[in-house]
Amino acid sequence: MYCADRMPARFLLLLAGLLLSLTALAGPKIEQWTTANGARVLFVRAPDLPILDLRLVFDAGSARDGALPGLASLTNGLLSDGAGPWDADRIAERLESVGAELEVDSARDMAWVAVRTLTEAKPLETTLETLAAVLARPTFESDDLERNRKAMLTAVRLGEQNPGTVAGKAFYRALYGDHPYGSPSGGTRESLQAITRDDVLRFYRRYYVARNAVVAIVGDLDRARAEALAQRVTADLPAGEPAPALPPVQPLAEGREIRRPFPSSQSHILMGQPGMRRGDPDYFVLYVGNHILGGSGLVSQLSEEVREKRGLSYSVYSYFSPMRREGPFVLGAQTKNAKAEEAMGVMRDTLRRFIERGPTADELTAAKQNITGGFPLRISSNSKIVEYLAMIGFYRLPLDYLDRFVGRIEAVTAEQIRDAFGRRIHPDRFVTVVVGNGQAAAAD
Repeated sequence: MYCADRMPARFLLLLAGLLLSLTALAGPKIEQWTTANGARVLFVRAPDLPILDLRLVFDAGSARDGALPGLASLTNGLLSDGAGPWDADRIAERLESVGAELEVDSARDMAWVAVRTLTEAKPLETTLETLAAVLARPTFESDDLERNRKAMLTAVRLGEQNPGTVAGKAFYRALYGDHPYGSPSGGTRESLQAITRDDVLRFYRRYYVARNAVVAIVGDLDRARAEALAQRVTADLPAGEPAPALPPVQPLAEGREIRRPFPSSQSHILMGQPGMRRGDPDYFVLYVGNHILGGSGLVSQLSEEVREKRGLSYSVYSYFSPMRREGPFVLGAQTKNAKAEEAMGVMRDTLRRFIERGPTADELTAAKQNITGGFPLRISSNSKIVEYLAMIGFYRLPLDYLDRFVGRIEAVTAEQIRDAFGRRIHPDRFVTVVVGNGQAAAAD
């Protein structure tokens, strides 16, 4: 038996270094509560800098558009164009005068409003007063609506001239059909022209409510101040009700190929299937496996086979995009029109071989080191932590998600990867979209 005072100095230094590294890899302490009107709050105290990051996330993404694609995005964009007594210019001036930042944006699952400000009295007061108005008293002026409508219509027209955008929209539509995820989040010409102010008001009143919200707070304040802050910014929101559950995503029954002619020198290729959801029991296994397959850039198997060995594509990749329901698993590449068929064949062969054999021991070790080695950078700033808090709260992930992240990555085995990819990924049922000017391209 060894006594601490007899341990070699080198061993003590190594032990101290190990304990320090484990501490660095631990996630921040997350506290959670609910406001009086039903908003869920996640809070991390970060006293090192006099800064507050605050993000409110609503289940109000494009999956809630219904028959009017683009409605969620249009509604969210209008929040900061006029609120309370202020128009967009005055809102911007108020925040700029105290060095604060405001962000509004949306995705398929969610929409959010976020601010960053100093925690000194004047900047904090100005920011919170402005944020409360943006959330609870947007004006939705007709002129602002028309301006945003025109901007979104312009984006749609520009997207029609971009082969990558054309491929992405065709891919989602083929993958999800009539499911809400299949709707183009930026809208269509027809839907954007049809949206009225009443539609915007109806959407806002239904989804921008406290029980449909998650509040993420990271900053230089204690729990009591955080509770008061969360209560203040949500106090004027009606309690409302959570959005209803989205319908299940149906698995693909058979493969489907879509080819769209496009006057471009390269073909854009997307192939894939519904993949996994947030909180999926196979999440970490599939995440590590995909890192090896096509998610790690130039050192991935897809890059090695398609780019390095054959020079077929400068960019080739794969990824999972987990959402509330099963988001897509995607393999993608851009290649010369004449090489599209060969590139697709190599991509499919590489995937099938990976499903059958899984990663090598060296590949698995390198992937784990790469992912865990980069983990501290993922939580290296308040702005990054607040995004994680919002995700954890919105998808109801466990509060120890960040604490356990490194351990769960380290626990993944090659056999688990083979098993999960074999059960979950079915190349013979993939949707494949090719947009380009190759001989085989034909109108869908």
